[in-house]
Amino acid sequence: MGEVTTSLQRPVTNTYRSNNVRHVDSFEIQPPTPPTHNGVPRSAWARARRRVSRWHRPYTTILLLLDFAAAALASFLAIQIFDQAASGFYGVKENPTWFHTVAFGLLPLGWVVILWGNRAYDRRYLGLGPDEFKRVIRAGVAVAATVSFLAFATVTQLSRWTVGFALLGALLLILLGRMIARFTLHAVRRRAGQAGHRMVLVGTLPECLEVYTAVTRNPGAGLVPVAIHITDGYAAARGIQTPVPVYAGRDVLALVREVGGDTIAVCGSASSEPGELRRLAWLLEGSGVDLVVAPQLTDIAGPRVHIRPIEGLPLLHVEEPTLSGPALLMKNLMDRVAAGLGLLLLVPVFLAIGAAIRLSDPGPVFFRQPRVGHEGRTFRVWKFRTMYVDAEDRLASLVDQNETDGMLFKMKEDPRVFPVGRFLRASSLDELPQLINVLWGEMSLVGPRPLPADDGDFLGDVRRRLLVRPGMTGLWQVSGRSDLSWDEAVRLDLYYVDNWSLAYDLSILWRTVGVVLARKGAY
Repeated sequence: MGEVTTSLQRPVTNTYRSNNVRHVDSFEIQPPTPPTHNGVPRSAWARARRRVSRWHRPYTTILLLLDFAAAALASFLAIQIFDQAASGFYGVKENPTWFHTVAFGLLPLGWVVILWGNRAYDRRYLGLGPDEFKRVIRAGVAVAATVSFLAFATVTQLSRWTVGFALLGALLLILLGRMIARFTLHAVRRRAGQAGHRMVLVGTLPECLEVYTAVTRNPGAGLVPVAIHITDGYAAARGIQTPVPVYAGRDVLALVREVGGDTIAVCGSASSEPGELRRLAWLLEGSGVDLVVAPQLTDIAGPRVHIRPIEGLPLLHVEEPTLSGPALLMKNLMDRVAAGLGLLLLVPVFLAIGAAIRLSDPGPVFFRQPRVGHEGRTFRVWKFRTMYVDAEDRLASLVDQNETDGMLFKMKEDPRVFPVGRFLRASSLDELPQLINVLWGEMSLVGPRPLPADDGDFLGDVRRRLLVRPGMTGLWQVSGRSDLSWDEAVRLDLYYVDNWSLAYDLSILWRTVGVVLARKGAY
């Protein structure tokens, strides 16, 4: 076959390290790379069966064992709780073998098989995002339907309470087990830097750096860029500091093997040349290296994006964001119910915090400030007071010490905050009174943070945040809080506005627990 020449093959840059930062300095022309194949000469039987990234194999094995054990435990609890658990199984007292085989063997095995059929063990869904849990719930519905059908077909009078408890208990235990497994996986990734994907980013330098920033923001995701292969020539990177080595003009597969990578991420417009991405996919066939694409639509994801092929041309259709309908109604209902229950349960906590504030600094317990809410409406947000009563008067003298950009004023060691207030901020307890705003419909549990009403006109992209109600927590908070720049915070808020869903809200609420306990970016 003839040699395939693509724009991914260009002069190579030399890199060196200084103070843990790589600098692009000079370049040299690399000898011609060996011809690449287009997938035809290679026999399908010679295809590599094992991927370079193998962390998912032991992790999947652990999930299989956990799921089987969870289903068996649910059956055991159901049998212990309900006296009629063996209803429908004749001769159980004399010979319980068949009943126990079904309860502790066949039913858990059925769970595992149906979970597998719903791709709940697919490595693409493990460890990140809500898809894994959606597939577990879908499998739970399938198990319930299967058991009901078999009982109907065999005319077996099963104990409804026992079966219901066993199925629902198994579903909850499986979900709990997977949450614990995911938490452990993320801890291993953050602390040991293992069980992840070593990525080589391919594209222009700005696009690669943007993807690098996005994927490294959450170490628990397990995406670790180890090199950048630029497609816009060595001159684009000369003298620029980069967090990982930069190359150009290299055979991409050879580069991946050289740096110990297992994944190639094509960033932005790197695949703009017709057929280039397809040839790269051909090149990687049988190599065990994964290929992912980070398109230019980086802030649009989830159910809004659909691929609709027309005459062999895959068109990426982008739907409008869902800002109304049944899902929004359910979100509002969940907000009101959760806020009402939360306020009732937290009354003792409110009283204790109020007493601590009054002892620390005489003055009001609550701080109320005008904020901009849904569609530009102004409301007064509730917070526990964490600053001395003269904090607003002292702000003018501290403006030049602002440690953030944009519309916010933040100082890690703000002298206006009294000691108890510092603890309340670090633990986010000062935000709890905003449940009142949620109950009144001025805020939501999840959404962009409400900004002060006197901080500008909210023009341009920032104004799009007002399409949804502000939230007590949001994507900004679980991604770094005050450690993020203003532009990055706005980008995350806009991403939430464009891609929100109930599952996404629940995911953010779950992540909020970890962020609050770690006191990440809180000051």
